[in-house]
Amino acid sequence: MIKRLFFLSVIVVLASSQVFSQTVVLRDAPKLKFTGPTDCNSPAHWDGGKFYIFNSQGNPLRSFGEDQFSLGKAEPTKYDNQANGGRWIECTWRTDDGVIYGWYHYEPRGLCPGNHLTAPMIGAARSTDNGSSWTDLGVVLEARPNTLYCKAKNGFFAGGNGDFSCMLDKDKKYLYLFISTYAGDVTEQGVSVARMEWKDRNDPVGKVWKYYEGKWNEPGVSGRVSPIFPAKVDWKRRNADAFWGPSIHWNTYLKKYVILLNRTAYRPGWPQEGVYITYSTNLADPASWTAPKKILNGGTWYPQVLGVNRNAKETDKLCGRQARFYMHGTSNHEIIFFREGEGTTKLPPLYSPEKTEAKP
Repeated sequence: MIKRLFFLSVIVVLASSQVFSQTVVLRDAPKLKFTGPTDCNSPAHWDGGKFYIFNSQGNPLRSFGEDQFSLGKAEPTKYDNQANGGRWIECTWRTDDGVIYGWYHYEPRGLCPGNHLTAPMIGAARSTDNGSSWTDLGVVLEARPNTLYCKAKNGFFAGGNGDFSCMLDKDKKYLYLFISTYAGDVTEQGVSVARMEWKDRNDPVGKVWKYYEGKWNEPGVSGRVSPIFPAKVDWKRRNADAFWGPSIHWNTYLKKYVILLNRTAYRPGWPQEGVYITYSTNLADPASWTAPKKILNGGTWYPQVLGVNRNAKETDKLCGRQARFYMHGTSNHEIIFFREGEGTTKLPPLYSPEKTEAKP
């Protein structure tokens, strides 16, 4: 059962050792549910007056409507090729010329004979019809060679890189991918980051570089990583303890990047220990992210936000002071962000698309 929390104070420590109070509030709101089955971060974009969102449970589906409150039926999308496993679209970015770039979590089958374990990879794709069909551009992120461990006890993965989201910087120079790393030694596991020059988006294979020991010089395929949030207990063990599944957005009210994180800990079966939050103002400096702080006990996988302001074209990657808070494709809460030192006694009205805002 999802525990409904109301006032949750978050204290974070910056890399510079400055301390500030950053607060979010989760409050009950009318239930919303994506129209497609959801097993990952669900990216969204606007095209004119239409809001498009992708849900994946092995393969992506697309739905659209006037906003997240009025989505139509989720319909299957298609790739231009076949793959030996599912491909979950976890991040999208629409360019000014209408091209949609997508990045997918890929789980190849048959890696571990005798069990169902796999090792995810991350690939890129391109669409010219708002994501109804995709051209596969190839795998851009993969774990180091010889790190597959088919005796892993976490129940799902024998290694790999996956469960991610992404963010284009304000200068449109780099796309940053915040990824879950499940392979290698425990010191390599956790939440890591890679980046690609945006000019390489149409030919991305070999153009993505992982962050390692202070530099962006490890290849996306087979390179090493320095996690920004390292695992505490190895993913090979039943009681793995690690953050994973980062979902990033730019918050216009805070003027900060915000990531929501899953955490599994203590017990077998990949349980959800809680949902955490972290902040940064500088994508280029992985050390700038604040220490993750819990905003919800338990819950379910894949927390994310969807901004509610239609006129501002808010999505999963952009939101303001208030947004809808989703887990596993369902929202029972609104999330409200507060600036440093700002009190939480006065809340904005619950957002209603009919009462609050004229349609664009």
